[in-house]
Amino acid sequence: MRDCIARAALAALFILAPGAVAAQSAYPAKAIRYVVPFPAGGPLDIVARAIGQELTKVWNQPVIVDNRPGAGGNIGAELVAKSPPDGYTILMGAVSTHAINPTLYSKLAYDPIKDFAPVTLITSVPNVLVVHPSLPVKNVKDLIALAKARPGQLNFASGSTGSAGHLAGELFNSVAGVQMTHIPYKGAAPAVIDLIAGHVSLMFDNLSSALPNIKTGRVHAIAVTTLKRSPLVHDLPTIDESGLRGFDVSTWFGIFAPAGTPPDIVGKLNSEVARVLHTSEMRERLAALGAEPIGNKPAEFAAFIKAEIPKYAKVIKASGAKAD
Repeated sequence: MRDCIARAALAALFILAPGAVAAQSAYPAKAIRYVVPFPAGGPLDIVARAIGQELTKVWNQPVIVDNRPGAGGNIGAELVAKSPPDGYTILMGAVSTHAINPTLYSKLAYDPIKDFAPVTLITSVPNVLVVHPSLPVKNVKDLIALAKARPGQLNFASGSTGSAGHLAGELFNSVAGVQMTHIPYKGAAPAVIDLIAGHVSLMFDNLSSALPNIKTGRVHAIAVTTLKRSPLVHDLPTIDESGLRGFDVSTWFGIFAPAGTPPDIVGKLNSEVARVLHTSEMRERLAALGAEPIGNKPAEFAAFIKAEIPKYAKVIKASGAKAD
């Protein structure tokens, strides 16, 4: 009798197994919530929406962008970290949420490594060093010389304490051996307005937002902050090749799922997003930001994040910056 029951149970498993496998491979079977931890309209939001639109077409399931700004991206990141690990809530994380904030904030409600499953690095957007036209400098060498001649007198603006623009300035101070004063603003827009008006000397601005002002001559571009030159301003040198070797600061962003998300779901997200990133339409959207698609593997993205955290921690600790 027991043998009969065992054989029946085993047969039932074989019958159910194909259905279980089908359920796994059917992901996604419902709408996906795509959390963007910053306001709508910025580069990260624009790219997230473009990716969401393409995935919606492919999967025939809505990928809904949910903007949850606040606390430098921490609010949205925490929401995803505490969501069910089923692939139906994902995050468009960034350099702030996963590399800067762990040191900038004394307490975080999430662990950037333990609480997430990295999916893929989307892209890295360069910043550009721009100065007011009245500043008598033409290149990085000139700026260093002027800053050394006027210690503490040159000031640089940023959209907020702990932003990529702020930390680029602090890194510049450190590696160039100068003392420029940081002036934080409540957003990049008012910082740019004061730069154009000449109330501040310079800024490490996002390249895509700085381009119109560079083209009209309202600001003068000196160099880009990434190791590679940007195709949008290919004649503009990098700070690295201008003499400050190893200088590399960018605004990067990528997709994360909650820790514990099944590897097959992470893999499916990775392969589909990587495919979307390399379509001609997405390449054009990224090119408008001065960026190129990346779409690396989850393990590569995880290694990248682990290297970014100590890099920014060193700059933040040296500057004494704190967000709380």
